[in-house]
Amino acid sequence: MKILIAAALLLAPVASHAACSATDFAISDFKMKSTGSGTGMRLSLAGQLTNHCGDAAAAQIRIEAKDASGKVLQSKQGWPAGTANIGPGQSVSFDLGRLFRYESDMQDYTVSVSEVKSW
Repeated sequence: MKILIAAALLLAPVASHAACSATDFAISDFKMKSTGSGTGMRLSLAGQLTNHCGDAAAAQIRIEAKDASGKVLQSKQGWPAGTANIGPGQSVSFDLGRLFRYESDMQDYTVSVSEVKSW
């Protein structure tokens, strides 16, 4: 019986971790905007991340900057809510543009959920 209880306690964090998945999160209103010029060019890669899971959880997003042929020039990840969970049905805003170094070849950007966890 003690082994069964110990096993249940060890698996409990895994079960809560698996409660929500990447498909439970939606990214909306993603927009790229640039300001400045030359070496002072700054990017804004902003949008909304919404939790559609029944539990509070956090999601890491990945943004890839690609050239005209689809080659990935830069890829960065970030946790829009930091180390806080996003409640069911709630949204957080994000802008990962500051993580990117502007390149004139950047033509397209894709954003996706790369990891989900509960803090």
